Amino acid sequence: MEVKHIETVEEFDAFIKQKKVLVDFFATWCGPCRMQGPVLESYLAEHGDATPIAKVDVDILDEISSRYGVYSIPTLIVFGEGQEKARNVGYLPLSPLTRFIEKA
Repeated sequence: MEVKHIETVEEFDAFIKQKKVLVDFFATWCGPCRMQGPVLESYLAEHGDATPIAKVDVDILDEISSRYGVYSIPTLIVFGEGQEKARNVGYLPLSPLTRFIEKA
């Protein structure tokens, strides 16, 4: 399993309807966002597809970031069946990321 890059609003809406997913709101110019990417890949390598992960570029899909009030990046949101379950603003190393996902 790999991190999915969301390209449309419709794709995003379909993705978050799953039982439990993590969405990383990021921008290509953001340093902490670039640091978060490899951590997400490591999480998937350790945990497989138990919690699918997607990335949303806030510069491209600003409609989605506005809908969820994402004003700082990186912002990580866990969704369950289309509803926001937990949110973290800022970079998370692997262990805190794992705890964040498990608690949501």
